[in-house]
Amino acid sequence: MIPFAVAFALLLHVLFWGAGLALLGMPRPWRRLWPVLIVPCGLALQSAVVWVGAHAGLRGTNSYALASEIIPAALLWIALRRHGWARAVTDVGRFGVVWAITAGCLVLLTLPLAARGLTTISLGSCDAADYAAGARVLMEFARTDREGFLGLTEVVRVHSVDNFFDYWIRLNHFTPSALMALNGTILGCAPHEIVSLLTAVLLAGAVPAAFWAARAVVGHDDVGSLVVAGLFGLSPILWYAVAHVAPGQLLAAQAVVLLTWAGVTLWRGRLTVRRAVQFAPVLLAGYWLILGGYNFFVLVCLVPAVAYAGGLALWRRTWGRLGGWAVAMLLPLIIAGAFSYERVAGLAERLSLLREYDFGWRVPALTAEGWLGLVRGGDLAAWDFLGLRWGLTTVVVGLVAWGLVRTWAARTRVVWTVAALTVPVLAAYLWLQMRGAERGTNASYDAYKLFAVFFPLLLPALCRWIALRRSGRLLEWPLVVGAVAIIGAGNLIACGMFVWQLSRPPLIVDGALRSLQKIETMPDVKSVNLIFAESDMWSRLWANALLLRKEQFFLTHTYEGRRNTPLRGEWDLEAGVVALRQPGEARRELAPRFALVDTRTPTFARVQPGAGWHAFEHDEAGETWRWTQGDAALLVDNPQPHALTLVCTLDGWSPVKGGLTLRREGEDARPAVELGTRREKITLPPVVVPPGRSTLVLHSDAPLTTVDGDPRVFGVAVFRLSVKVAR
Repeated sequence: MIPFAVAFALLLHVLFWGAGLALLGMPRPWRRLWPVLIVPCGLALQSAVVWVGAHAGLRGTNSYALASEIIPAALLWIALRRHGWARAVTDVGRFGVVWAITAGCLVLLTLPLAARGLTTISLGSCDAADYAAGARVLMEFARTDREGFLGLTEVVRVHSVDNFFDYWIRLNHFTPSALMALNGTILGCAPHEIVSLLTAVLLAGAVPAAFWAARAVVGHDDVGSLVVAGLFGLSPILWYAVAHVAPGQLLAAQAVVLLTWAGVTLWRGRLTVRRAVQFAPVLLAGYWLILGGYNFFVLVCLVPAVAYAGGLALWRRTWGRLGGWAVAMLLPLIIAGAFSYERVAGLAERLSLLREYDFGWRVPALTAEGWLGLVRGGDLAAWDFLGLRWGLTTVVVGLVAWGLVRTWAARTRVVWTVAALTVPVLAAYLWLQMRGAERGTNASYDAYKLFAVFFPLLLPALCRWIALRRSGRLLEWPLVVGAVAIIGAGNLIACGMFVWQLSRPPLIVDGALRSLQKIETMPDVKSVNLIFAESDMWSRLWANALLLRKEQFFLTHTYEGRRNTPLRGEWDLEAGVVALRQPGEARRELAPRFALVDTRTPTFARVQPGAGWHAFEHDEAGETWRWTQGDAALLVDNPQPHALTLVCTLDGWSPVKGGLTLRREGEDARPAVELGTRREKITLPPVVVPPGRSTLVLHSDAPLTTVDGDPRVFGVAVFRLSVKVAR
């Protein structure tokens, strides 16, 4: 039950931080509706406080988070003095159903962690470890600190940034890590205990924003807006972001609701200086969430608002009004940009990084039924059997078109609002999907992020047909109710698939990974080489996040701010199937798959898998292994001035009994040792390696094995290859 307690404590803490600011910042005509702003205001205020604390040179949130609680308390006291306690309670109660949807969404999102406790899980993305590293930086260190990894310039340099702290201030996603740091300090949680839960809170906390977008921007009534909010909380579109731990886009999603609502409302009413000033706090909160998180989204965050106001200005030729509107919208951006000048200054470099690296992975393209969440779940793939995908697409397109046609005659303003919110975003989404397919890149990942950020606006716009339940026509009410039931059931099924998959996560911060924290308590370990398989990005990034007080060097490029350089560490952090046996304290076991190995001993050699190996596999008990693809290479670096003799013991099994040999590349055949079909340990004949780099070949004479439905071929399953070195 601890994950549920922490999840709701996180949500309540954000609400506490945002209540006073929301009550003070809500424009006067909508003052009684201030609860819809609580979550984004709380997130923006927390982020701003950490920003100030970082620039003030304070030693992380651990030194000032508790004292900073006076800020939201003071704002709430001032707001309640002005507004009145009784009215505030009434206003909060007015949104009781919205809060119930929020709570229900958070319970479902937390379910996969119920049996695992406070940890972090992911279906595939390794971003969680990156955010956790930033959270540790902002939680424990001052900006001037250069100890351990923080000041390792040759490794962490990214464009103009030469230290790890400034990398988070200028280039990376600051706000998600800032929120983890502040809330983690208050709740006594380490970053690895809070990353997944905070991401879940960001989705659940966005439910009021989705309700508000439906009610105040698209024009749904209360019931229709609640239906939209419920579908939003269940939508696999944003559950996918939680499953891959992507808090940045969930923050940006709330921000675009604030910005679009402000832009649309300012245009609809009389544009005066007073109204512009009233909306300034809303715009400031929205811009700050964008700049602090996905700062590159600042270039597109106003697209729906500009499409709405710009299209009407073009139609009516009201250019002067458009100019005044632009000033009202952009002045708060200038103020927010001045406050976060380093984020703005780093924007060009961030865009350059996006061009340099093909970030992400391939995400399936969503057809119309997927826009409303009718997908299979974890991978967002379509229901493609028996033509179901195209049948559902036809139904959804029919619903959207039917709703717009029926609305056109009575409320053309609503139709234009729907067009402004959807057409630019969907056009960009489809273009990115086609670009990725044409060039073979991960542009579909960018397309998904764009769609997810604007989803709180897209969903109510695409569900405008819900309003026709009140049209008075006999068939429209049951048709709307039936469509909502089918879409809701489809979303709930997809969420159930997410819960099932996340309850058996392929990526988790388990006890083995957490054991790496012991290294920071070892005073004689000054620097570490992270010898991880290139495919094991999850473990490499978490090792980095857990060892920030030690200098670290990487064998291969490991994300932004963690460059591969010569391995200058005094110790190797071994993390794989190869284990180098060393005497005494020269080898320190941390967990079954992790050990520190002293690189300064006379019997040290670095042995690592080369070509011919599949990626790591694991079972629910935490056991890990790698399959060979046939002949598998072992790369040996012998730093000694003389030859070394390696004696290797293999722990593994073969699907087909056969002989196993280990030889230097180019050498003649050597005697084979039989490996059976049950897991066992066998010792291979010694191999002599000269100084420098050598390649060993692990060969089995048993035929390769295949599995139905898997294109790979399998040789030998290797759980551990222990290497003992002799002169």
